[in-house]
Amino acid sequence: MSSARVATAPTPLRIPVREVVPWALLAGVLALAALFFVSTEAGAVELLSTDGLVHEFLHDGRHLLAFPCH
Repeated sequence: MSSARVATAPTPLRIPVREVVPWALLAGVLALAALFFVSTEAGAVELLSTDGLVHEFLHDGRHLLAFPCH
């Protein structure tokens, strides 16, 4: 009882670039928007909250990402 195996070349993985590019651009824009809001002062974001909760959340995010804030 012997079994012979034939070595086959692995098929290359094909990545459909036309399908990936729009999602990559969307992720990049969302990442830049998040980075903008975390790295800036309260400004327009402070309009959303009168108790300063948004400002404190973003302030802690600046500390987490090592942005100079004070």
